[in-house]
Amino acid sequence: MVGTSLVTFGTVINAFCNQGNMIEARKLFDGMKEAGHFPNVISYNTLMNGYVKARDIGQANMLYEEMKNKAIAPDCTTFNILVAGHYRYGREEDTDRLLRDLSQPGSLPVTSLYNICVSGLCWAGWLDEAMKFLEDMLEKGITPTVVAFNSIIAAYSKAGLEEKAYEAYIMMVKFGLFPSSLTCSSLIMGLSKLWKLQEARDLLYEMIEKGLPINKAAFTQLLDGYFRMGNVAGAYSLWNEMKGRGIHPDAVAFSAFINGLSIVGLLEEAYDVFLQMSEKGFVPNNFVYNSLIRGFCNSGRLQEALMLEREMARKGLLPDIFTTNIIINGLCKEGKMRSASDLFRNMHHTGLIPDIITYNTLIDGYCKAFDTVGTDEVVNKMHATGWDPDITTYNIRLHGLCTGRKMSRAVMMLEELISAGVVPDTVTYNTVMNGVCTDILERAMIVTAKLLKMAFVPNVVTANLLLSHFCKQGMPEKTIMWGQKLNEISFGFDEISIKLMDRAYRNIQHNFDVPKPPPEKSLFLDFLMYITYDYLSRNSPQKNANQGSLKRMEIGCGGS
Repeated sequence: MVGTSLVTFGTVINAFCNQGNMIEARKLFDGMKEAGHFPNVISYNTLMNGYVKARDIGQANMLYEEMKNKAIAPDCTTFNILVAGHYRYGREEDTDRLLRDLSQPGSLPVTSLYNICVSGLCWAGWLDEAMKFLEDMLEKGITPTVVAFNSIIAAYSKAGLEEKAYEAYIMMVKFGLFPSSLTCSSLIMGLSKLWKLQEARDLLYEMIEKGLPINKAAFTQLLDGYFRMGNVAGAYSLWNEMKGRGIHPDAVAFSAFINGLSIVGLLEEAYDVFLQMSEKGFVPNNFVYNSLIRGFCNSGRLQEALMLEREMARKGLLPDIFTTNIIINGLCKEGKMRSASDLFRNMHHTGLIPDIITYNTLIDGYCKAFDTVGTDEVVNKMHATGWDPDITTYNIRLHGLCTGRKMSRAVMMLEELISAGVVPDTVTYNTVMNGVCTDILERAMIVTAKLLKMAFVPNVVTANLLLSHFCKQGMPEKTIMWGQKLNEISFGFDEISIKLMDRAYRNIQHNFDVPKPPPEKSLFLDFLMYITYDYLSRNSPQKNANQGSLKRMEIGCGGS
């Protein structure tokens, strides 16, 4: 490899190391001198790392000794590699010897040594060992450093172990230390994922007070966390307070705020922020426009959505597949199936290819319009263009058939999805179960047997739809009875459960005259409810998890 640079040698050596081919890596390393190059600390680190990954700690040690003999000073990366290798693959006595070597006078300060050890363990992925090492360090009275804590917090955050990262941060604060800006940002994003928004917010404010640079991505993650929790007031106060503290949002933060406001239906507010974004010199992209268009479509304001789509085109932004799918969905919701179909057919003129969401959206629209011909046409086009129906496609069609009381076709559809290798989900089961409750008894029993054979797993939706059918079919007392039984097993009632119980109480009090089903149908509904109750009882969540909901139910129902 005459004429090859030192960097090229390093790249090829690293490639051999990554392949586990340490013989060729060493040959090339030894051949560097013949090409007029002398290995530097980076070259040694690359080869040493390869030996460690190959679990050949002996060769890694020999390479370290070779470095020292040639007066090539090891750096922190060298020690990280060695410490991590010894802890992971070496013998305990070798690790102790390495630490003693590093502790020699004139070698490294004690705190630097421990920082390297912690960092090395984190580098090797031994995070709990790194934490224990840090705790041992503290027990020995060695002053902890920001570097050691930063290493652990960053490693836990990167591994998705946000709780442990936060525990390390709490320990760090107890020693009067504060993480770096980058580590703080990782913590804020991790806390936001854990829904610990107040803790994340407090940390953000502390960063500002200490004059640390604010990572806009962390601020955006926290903002998004408030919206995902449904805490719009929290998102607003964070937005305004950050601006009040002189931290101005960037394009990504504006996009997240507009998207969050659009999702919760605050469209005027979202559009105002959209205008502010443009005034600040930021150019809204497709994501921003799509957020607003989706919001207007979901609120039934289709014309305003279409105006925004035209505005996109005027500003040189081509509507993408997401835009088109949103508009098609908006048209379907308003029952404008011809317009939705026209838009679908014209997609290829703008260079767009329909995806599975496009097809599922149209199928859902036709199913809700009870247009079986239109549904079948879209399904045929879907197959013709190489798209296989997914579980969402089947669930949409099953819902349409069950709603239209076409249970014989629904049963065929259920068998079709199984034979196609598509795995049913809870939506599938609950959709069919809902249809079963209004079907003729003989077929209902056959379908139920199929569901049980398919390992049907009931959930809160199953319980709610059965409680609902007791009410609809003139048996509110059964709704109350089964509701009380579910209460006894600490079942996780939701708001719908509470409303159903309230409705049952009112039906009993006002003596609503609803025709009752034949005794055998009543018995069948009891059977379905018992299966659901039995499963939920055997797989009961932790006790008292829903006491707040139960209290509201008692107040709302018992007191009426």
